[in-house]
Amino acid sequence: MQVDRDASGRFISGERELPERLLAQRITAAAGGFATLGVGENDAVAIHLRNDFAFFEASLGATALGAYAVPLNWHYQAEEAGYILNDCGAKALVVHADLLGRIAAGIPAGLPVLVVATSPEIAKAYGVDPALCRVPEGRHDWDAWLARQQPWSRSAKALRASMIYTSGTTGRPKGVRRLPPSPEMALAMARMVELVFDIRARGDLRTVITGPLYHSAPNVYGLYAARSGGLVVLQPRFEAEELLALIDRHRISHLHMVPTMFVRLLRLPDAVKRRYDLSSLRWVVHAAAPCPPEVKRRMIEWWGPVINEYYGATETGAVVFHDSREALRKPGTVGRALEGAQIRIHDDAGNLLGPGQVGEIFMRQSLYPDFTYHGLEAKRREVERDGLISVGDVGYVDQDGYLFLCDRARDMVISGGVNIYPAEIEACLLGLPGVRDCAVFGIPDEEFGEALCAHVDGDPALVTGEVVRGYLGQHLARYKVPKAVVFQSDLPREDSGKIFKRKLRDAYWQGAGRRI
Repeated sequence: MQVDRDASGRFISGERELPERLLAQRITAAAGGFATLGVGENDAVAIHLRNDFAFFEASLGATALGAYAVPLNWHYQAEEAGYILNDCGAKALVVHADLLGRIAAGIPAGLPVLVVATSPEIAKAYGVDPALCRVPEGRHDWDAWLARQQPWSRSAKALRASMIYTSGTTGRPKGVRRLPPSPEMALAMARMVELVFDIRARGDLRTVITGPLYHSAPNVYGLYAARSGGLVVLQPRFEAEELLALIDRHRISHLHMVPTMFVRLLRLPDAVKRRYDLSSLRWVVHAAAPCPPEVKRRMIEWWGPVINEYYGATETGAVVFHDSREALRKPGTVGRALEGAQIRIHDDAGNLLGPGQVGEIFMRQSLYPDFTYHGLEAKRREVERDGLISVGDVGYVDQDGYLFLCDRARDMVISGGVNIYPAEIEACLLGLPGVRDCAVFGIPDEEFGEALCAHVDGDPALVTGEVVRGYLGQHLARYKVPKAVVFQSDLPREDSGKIFKRKLRDAYWQGAGRRI
């Protein structure tokens, strides 16, 4: 294997390579082009792309105008994508060619659509028919469109974070719209990025983007990495041995990961693990889901004390952090409060709890600009208590100030680092003829942490497990389709008539040694 020691700033995906200088030119062309489409300050540009150079071009082109880049989960079906396109008021949509057909019916009439040809490495990773990878006739080709644009030459506006859509108990996604930072706050955020991601404006970063850029954490990490002047390698789809090969070949120094990736890496045969030189790794940070202490211990044993973890939310940003040494000393912790962070634990009555007492976690990161839910300001107030925000997680802070997660108050499932909200799935399933009622929740899964399970009260003459999964697969992204479907006519109920989901869920988690 030829080792890549080139220190120049560039982007690599498969056999393609893009110098940082050329990416910068394409970003200014994208900004100029978006401006001709009527995109201005505080507007939205929707991005429906897998990990590709165009994701950076479109995102940073939008932010140069003071607009919000709005990444869409590329698993979405037409109705899911259509809801977000309408809700955010997108002024333009940038989409991969092979994804266009899936969401075409949900694209608002008159919305400018710019189509990116699906690259060979992406097509190979996802088994895409080559015929679907070409830009359809009559559509605007992203590359050709960029080539015709005048570069945006005005001063860039205050950098906006991407507007990430996160679901809730209502099942409808909410856009987390963060205010632009002041110059002082931008400097504080840069310090936070250096502390949590170890990304500095120094040009010696060498990283692989392993997670989907539509997801909040990889999005933040990826966009900062793209502006670092270092080497950014895009992995179209996470594959454990391929990542080891990329680390070895490109002398990768930094990674952002989720625990499911650790599990898959640890499952590799020892002979495969020994095949690759990983000594270049200096900083590996993970988040998005609880990491079992034994998994963390084994990764530190294999990769050395380079494993770090942070915890927060799309709404709050990073609030706690810990390194390998602390992970071994405090197994199971997600970290201690970062600079600017506040954490409080409250019981159901709103009382403040002390060390070791379990309750709902409220948190704030004062170094980040405040946020609102786009078009849903009242929802923002619902999750706040005395200036701190709750995303429904339950846990405690020990006597040394370390935060531990115990459960989730609002039924959210995290499977492979992806947030899934059962209310959306339940609402969809109730539209299937023959389904009288249902409950969807997370159950233990060795690989993904949690998997979806549906308990269904239905007419056996009309509804089977295959019918349930097929119906949901037509209306929702594949990862929202339950792995297990159980038919139960006597679903346990509270006095109010609401399904007592905790009773169903607890039967699966007994003996698992954890609740999430």
